[in-house]
Amino acid sequence: MPTAYITVPESDASTLARTLVDERLAACVNQFPCASTYRWEGDVVEEEEVVLLAKTTDEAYDELRDRVLELHPHETPCIERFDESDVLDSFAAWRAGAVGSDEA
Repeated sequence: MPTAYITVPESDASTLARTLVDERLAACVNQFPCASTYRWEGDVVEEEEVVLLAKTTDEAYDELRDRVLELHPHETPCIERFDESDVLDSFAAWRAGAVGSDEA
């Protein structure tokens, strides 16, 4: 089961996290403030951002990624997929039930 690592400006973090859960693309989204330093268009940029860790499923990952691309304010957002190899069975079952259609 994958977790999506996403960075987003503070002003957009809660709305994006809530949308992913409301639309059943993620079972849970954790939010962590962070300071980011990166190179963009030849300049070094420093800004306060929020890291979102969105717990999803293999089946929903592509739709989650596409939704983040629609909603994210950056031209090239950071979205990375991490696949867990050791997840507590009861957590995996909860996650699977919380993502997808209401019938899941």
